[in-house]
Amino acid sequence: MAKAIGIIETKNAAPAGGHYVQATTYNGLIYISGQLPVKTDRSHTFSESFEVQARQALNNLIEILKAAGSEPAQLLKVTVYLVDVENWPTFNQIYAEVLGAAKPARSIVPVPELHYGYSIEIDAIAVIPEI
Repeated sequence: MAKAIGIIETKNAAPAGGHYVQATTYNGLIYISGQLPVKTDRSHTFSESFEVQARQALNNLIEILKAAGSEPAQLLKVTVYLVDVENWPTFNQIYAEVLGAAKPARSIVPVPELHYGYSIEIDAIAVIPEI
């Protein structure tokens, strides 16, 4: 039998800025909406370095995972949208540092621009471990 669709929202990650939620759950999976490097108080980091932006976007992702009862080791697929592919090596380094041993499937998609002038956006699908 299918489980109900759930909504995940946490104050430890940037709040949704439009007609969407931070994440939804269904049948033991969590679908995390694209996370821009927005801080929890809705302040923006677009004028900060790529490294600061990447860490903030990843932090938002991880806080949403935690709110759903999951963790980086449970990530199945991560999609990263990068404005400047020159940042790819820097992102790889930060990503490996933040995720540690977790190595989910991943795509990096070069894009010409992102909302508010950000350099990165990350979305993901993860498993919610059974208790």
